[in-house]
Amino acid sequence: MRLPLLLLVGVLVALAGALAVCALPVQQAQALTTERFTAKSNQDGADGIMGATDTRITWQGQADEGESVSSVTITLPEGSVLPADGTTVTVLDGLKRLSVPNTVDADGTSVTATFDEPTPAGSMVMLEFNNAQFPAEGGTFAVQGSYTLADGSTAAIPDAGKTITVTGTTPSEQMASWLNDQPWVQAWNSNKFLHLFFDPAIVVTTVPAVFWGWLLALALVAISFPLAIPLGLCWSFLRMANNRFARAIGSIYINVVRGTPLFLQIYIAFFGLPLLGIQMDNFVLGVVVLVMNSSAYLAEIFRAGIQSINKGQFEAARSLGMNGAQTMIYVIIPQTFRRVIPTMTSEFILMYKDTSLLAAVGVMEIMMYSKTITAATGNVTPYIVAACFYLIVTIPLTKVINHMEVRLAGGRPKHRKANRLQEQPHHDIMATVGAVAAEGSEAAVAKTLRMSESFAHTHQVHAEDSLGKKMKDGRR
Repeated sequence: MRLPLLLLVGVLVALAGALAVCALPVQQAQALTTERFTAKSNQDGADGIMGATDTRITWQGQADEGESVSSVTITLPEGSVLPADGTTVTVLDGLKRLSVPNTVDADGTSVTATFDEPTPAGSMVMLEFNNAQFPAEGGTFAVQGSYTLADGSTAAIPDAGKTITVTGTTPSEQMASWLNDQPWVQAWNSNKFLHLFFDPAIVVTTVPAVFWGWLLALALVAISFPLAIPLGLCWSFLRMANNRFARAIGSIYINVVRGTPLFLQIYIAFFGLPLLGIQMDNFVLGVVVLVMNSSAYLAEIFRAGIQSINKGQFEAARSLGMNGAQTMIYVIIPQTFRRVIPTMTSEFILMYKDTSLLAAVGVMEIMMYSKTITAATGNVTPYIVAACFYLIVTIPLTKVINHMEVRLAGGRPKHRKANRLQEQPHHDIMATVGAVAAEGSEAAVAKTLRMSESFAHTHQVHAEDSLGKKMKDGRR
């Protein structure tokens, strides 16, 4: 009894298994396998693939034995370009290239290759897309598309885990790529000198990068120069102090800083302080070095300006009851600043140009960006772009200095009344004063005094101008 029962159970189990297998969906064998999906590097100076830039994309698919392919469609993401006229279709049987007539149709981001007759069974299909472009934003892309077999069945192309990583491109890089394709740019770059120093495509890609270095250089100067002014004034006071010890300190500092190159001072600060365990941000340390260096030069500028003030100014302030500090703050320093403004502006320009030395220690200013791009491209054009960024600041400031020097050399404008009195002959002025005084009234006397004071002031101004002209001629 047990044996028939066991046989019955076995039959039921086998029947249930057969029913389960029949209930499962039929899995079609994969007829085409992706063997290769690659793109050629299109990045200058590097092994990478950039979006929105022409490249060559290659796809290879291997058909199963006994399967023939009648058409293949390759699709790239939105924003890509797949031109029909740049597509090459190849059919291989092992290492043998087969001649299979085909038709290629393109629709923006997809290309379909249709064979007049299905490919031989088990052959390999290879599609090459020249002048193709991936999306500008970049990303990682796997192959997409479909294929049709000889029996009319269609299936999606498997990616087989093969992807292409694309680097995003900026508008300037896209502009550079467009420029490189222009005939006039190609003719321009055919000249070796123009290509090495003024390549239009490299100019377009360099300007945005160097712009950030330019902003950093401006930030360095904008912070350093205002801090150097009061420090320079303090060193100037020490340099002119009556106390020998204070005067020695000021003299030693000014002479040492002015007597050594800024480049050496930068190296001492950036490589010496870390050895002492002092760690600072490169930007902050750059500001400190520029402030310490510029303050020594400003100290001498201020000292020359203070000593150029007439000693009568000190005596006049003392006669009004001012002490030494009040005299310096309210009388001397305002006049000093007015006289040294052109020289201070020149020092500002020098500090702005000296920020380029910080590139040697890794501060990402104008020269550091230019140096990096030049090393990558092997072209000197980035340095020319850097020079233009320096000139954007230096040329206008130089014009301002020249204008200020002209104004200071000409002196302050005279009052119209003084000019009229100066133009009148001496005897005419005295005659006018005498006529008014002859009236005898108090008002007439007051008017006479005012005219006499005006005449005296005019005569004094004229004498000072003559003396200044003679001294200027003597110096020449």
